[in-house]
This record gives sequence, structure tokens and C-alpha cells, in this order.
Amino acid sequence: MTDHSPVLSAVDLARSFGDFRALDGVSVEVNRGQIQAIIGPNGAGKSTFLNVISGLLTPDRGEVYFDGRCVTKLPAHKRTQLGMARSFQITSIFTGLTVGQNVQIALMAQRGDCRNAWSIAGRRYWDDALALLSLLGLSEMAERQSSELAAGDRKRLEFAIALAADPKVLLLDEPTAGMSQGERSMVIEILRKLAQEQNIAVLFTEHDIEMVFDNADLITVMHQGKLLAHGKPNAIRCDPRVQEVYLGDSHDA
Repeated sequence: MTDHSPVLSAVDLARSFGDFRALDGVSVEVNRGQIQAIIGPNGAGKSTFLNVISGLLTPDRGEVYFDGRCVTKLPAHKRTQLGMARSFQITSIFTGLTVGQNVQIALMAQRGDCRNAWSIAGRRYWDDALALLSLLGLSEMAERQSSELAAGDRKRLEFAIALAADPKVLLLDEPTAGMSQGERSMVIEILRKLAQEQNIAVLFTEHDIEMVFDNADLITVMHQGKLLAHGKPNAIRCDPRVQEVYLGDSHDA
């Protein structure tokens, strides 16, 4: 039976940039084995929230707990080592390396085996890299230069790099941006498989509202730095507050 207990908890998080309050007392739990989406109008605080819980930003107030441990003061790379993987809206890969080498580097870093990393000595962890690429439908591109990839393929490569960390939680910022419908469907299928079969928690932001309602187990709605609503898709769709500030207008998430 899948364990849906909380693996990541944000408690009363607040973060300001000068006079602008980007986060204002946000508390959210993310459960193992579930896909959870964060939606909201532009400027709602979604990316700031991901940046705080992943360690890229320090909160002005509040705590972050990961797998039962307070990680509020841990830097991002330490959280990654514990099993918190982050993928960004703008892909971040080594364009001077092949697709397979990018995943090799990630596997070497995760396993503390970074000696002569840039030379990619031999075929260290190559089979493991191919297995991750196969999961994303990229194994046939392993020898291609990553600089040659289309936008959707670059995003899938970054996703494979994130999985190299053997994460307990995947934090994804616009995971299907720039992808074709076929690629989007493939990524969603992979996320569902990871959640259901490997008990990984997935937390993502997304502009495509129908994709969110069709695939998320839980939805968190933010507005002006605050938590507006949280629950299952049907409850969120019918929430009058969400309809007023978000679903009823024509702006992006």
C-alpha cells in the first residue's frame, strides 16, 4: 500500500523583497506518493515558495521540515543530498556535454564520485545513466550533444538529471513548458509512475490548468503571497474564492 504520509512540510513561511511580501504565512504539507500542484495568478508567490523550500532562498519567518528533519538552515545542495530534487522552468544543463554525460555527472555528484568529473573517465555509471534516459524516452539521444536538443528534449534531460539524485521529493517549476502534447503526456505518465511505484512526492507549478486538474492528486492555490485554498481538484474547482481570484480570469498562473 502506498504511503501518503507527509515527507515535506512548510510551516508559516514568510519572505519579503524590500517592501514586497512575496510569501505571507504559507503552510503546506507534501505527501509521499502523491502529485501536488501549486497554481495561482502571476505574482502569487509560487516560485518564491519553491525557492524557499528547496533552500535557494532563506525565509524571513517559518520552518521547513523534510523527512522529519528541520532543514530551514540547510543550503540547497545539502537538501539535494537528503533527497530533495529541484528542476527549474528554464532548463539548466551542460551544453558542452552529451545527453548521457549530463546524467553521468549528476550520478557522480550524488554518489560522491567527482574525481576527474569533467573528463568523464571511462563509462562510469553509464548503464545507470541510460536507464534514467530510457525512463524519459531519451536513451537513443545519449550520444548527442545536449546543445542540439529541442526545448522539450532539454526539459526531459533536466528531469533525468533531477532523478539521478534518487529523490524522495521532486520540486518542478513548469515541468512541461515548451513541450509538444506527446512529450507532455509522456512526462505526466512518468510523474504518475514515480509517485505510484516509487512513492516519490511530486510538487510542481504549472500554467496549464486543465493539465493540473486532470493529473494532480492535490492542488494548492496561492494569491498575493498567501495560501488561498488547498484540497482535491474537484473541491478546488468549485471553491468560490478560487473562481473569483483565479479561475474566473484570463491570466496565466
